[in-house]
Amino acid sequence: MAKTGQDKRQDAAADRKKGGLDGIAAMLPREGGKGLPPVHLWNPPFCGDLDMRIASDGTWFYEKSPIGRIGLVKLFSSVLKREGDKYFLVTPVEKVGIIVDDAPFTAVELKVEDAPEGRTLNFRTNVDEWIAAGPGHALRFEEDDENGGLAPYLHVRRDLWAKVTRALFYDLVDLGEERDIGGKAMFGITSRGEFYTMAEASTLREFS
Repeated sequence: MAKTGQDKRQDAAADRKKGGLDGIAAMLPREGGKGLPPVHLWNPPFCGDLDMRIASDGTWFYEKSPIGRIGLVKLFSSVLKREGDKYFLVTPVEKVGIIVDDAPFTAVELKVEDAPEGRTLNFRTNVDEWIAAGPGHALRFEEDDENGGLAPYLHVRRDLWAKVTRALFYDLVDLGEERDIGGKAMFGITSRGEFYTMAEASTLREFS
C-alpha cells in the first residue's frame, strides 16, 4: 500500500530524531546539477521546529553546536524558505522551522568588474554562490544599532538576504560616489547600472 503524506511526514520525523544531522540531510532533495530545488513552489504542512540556528556571522548551529561540514550547510541552505519573518527548511512533504539571528547568508568576498558599459560588483556568499549586484539582486544599507555604522545586505533570492561583512563594507565605501538625488547629495554605490544609496553624503562619516 502506498504511503500517505502523513505517513511520509511521520517517517521523516522519526528519521530526523534517529539520525541527527545526517537523518535531516537524508530527507532533503539534492540539486543533482540542475540548479536549486524549487522551494517557492512547495507548500507542505508545518512539522515543528528544529534546534537549528544561523548566527549573525553566518555560522549554522544544530543543537547548540556549530555545523562544521560545509556540504551539509550548502544542502540546508538550498532548501531554505522565508515566510514573513520566519525561516524554514522545506521539502515537498514537510517544512520545519529554524532560527535566523540576522540574515541567512553572509557575503564574504567581492570582485569588481569594470567594463565600458559600467561596473559590476560580484559577491561570493559563505556557501560559495557568486551573485552580481544589480537588477534582481539589490543592495540595501541599514543602520546597525548594535555595532554602529551601516549594515549592508545583498538580495540572494526569494526574500533571502546576505549580510555583507564589515571589511567588504569599507571596500564599498572606497568604491562609492556622490549623486544628487531629489536635491540632496547622496553617497552610494553603482553595480550593473543601478545606484544604491548608502546615506546622505554629509552624514556618511558617522557610519564609516
